[in-house]
Parts: sequence; C-alpha cells; structure tokens
Amino acid sequence: MEAMLRELSRVVLVDRALSDVLTDITRIAAAGIPGAESTSITLLRDDQAFTAAHYGEMSLLADELQYEKGYGPCMDAGRGGVLLRVDDMQTEQRWPDYVSHVYGTAGVRSSLSVPLPYQGSSIGALNNYSSRPAAFASPESLAAGLEVAEVVAVAVANADAHHQLGEQARNMRIAMDSRAVIEQAKGVLMAQRGVDAEQAFEILRQASQRYNRKLRDIALGIVEGTQTR
Repeated sequence: MEAMLRELSRVVLVDRALSDVLTDITRIAAAGIPGAESTSITLLRDDQAFTAAHYGEMSLLADELQYEKGYGPCMDAGRGGVLLRVDDMQTEQRWPDYVSHVYGTAGVRSSLSVPLPYQGSSIGALNNYSSRPAAFASPESLAAGLEVAEVVAVAVANADAHHQLGEQARNMRIAMDSRAVIEQAKGVLMAQRGVDAEQAFEILRQASQRYNRKLRDIALGIVEGTQTR
C-alpha cells in the first residue's frame, strides 16, 4: 500500500479540472487496492448520483445499473456514509433487483464501496469491483479503500473551494461595478437637481421601488442617458 500512497501523493490537485484529478486517482486505486479490477467514483449532487471518473468499463456499467434501479451499494454508501462490501453477488440478499442483473450486465461478482467523507457528511463513494467472489475480504483491501477515499474527498474539497473563490471574486467585481455606476448616477443627479449625495441616493432608491427595478439598473439608465445626450 505504501507504493500506492506515494503515487497518490504525487497527484496534482491545484489548477486542474476535477475530472482529470479523479481519473488519475481511480487509475491508481484500481492498481493499488487489493482485489480491484475496476474502480469508479460516484458523486452525489442534490441527491443525484453520477460517475465522476472510472477506470475500466466494469465499474461504469455497474454504477449505471444502480443509477437506473435507484439504489445499490455505491448509492447507499454515498447517501448513508457507510462502507458496504458485497462478497458474492450470487448470494447477496440486499438490493435484489441490482444483484440479480449486475453479474450478467457487468461481470461483477464482488464489490467494495467506501463513502467519501466531507465536512461531517458523505458526498459519494469510491467503488471497487471484481469478477471474483470475496475479492475485498482482506483487511488490506479495506485499509487501502479508506486511504483512497480520503484523497478523493480532499480533491473534491479543493475543487469546490477553488470554485467558491472564483464565485466570490466574480460577485465582488459585480458589486464594485454596481457601486461605481451608482456613484456616477448620484453625481449626475447632484449636478442636475442641486441636491446633496444623500438626497441623490434617496431619489435612486425611490425610483427603484417605484419601478420595481434594481438600484443598479436605475443608476445605469441615468448614466447612459447622460452619455447619450
């Protein structure tokens, strides 16, 4: 497992698309988790599940079958934040509609789904599949799966933080632009009507309420009207 952890530590998280990062991680996981033949990452957004990355077609087919049925170990692990191991799909009693189809559809005989921890909850699952029964019964498989799940959660958190910073910067630019145009409109009103800054702002506010429009839009109309003339 040490070799897998070293390789995971070399995955670059910053300034990369999340899909590229997760694709790298699934490849490393499929090679490093004992028993894994194919690995995928299921993410949950607004309770909608989707495969964010996968290594091998087996995992993608198994995931898609669960999304189609609306339940299964990968979805329940992600929603419930619990680790779910299936040693033999042919004798498994949980998820009967899923397990009765997954071997014929994807060739899956056993699986290990590990929840992705994020701010005290779960945002999805790391899914590992095998064509052999009890492929993930060893403690080494569990330990490796938990280690990879932590790395996936960090990668998703990093991507979310980067997105939030971008949104904050965009909102700040909008706020600054709005303030600038409002100040310009106040200057126009002060010059045209001989009022002070506070009175000019009150005129803008009343117009905003009267016409049910944003204050910035009222201000922009005044500024543009002056420039046209």
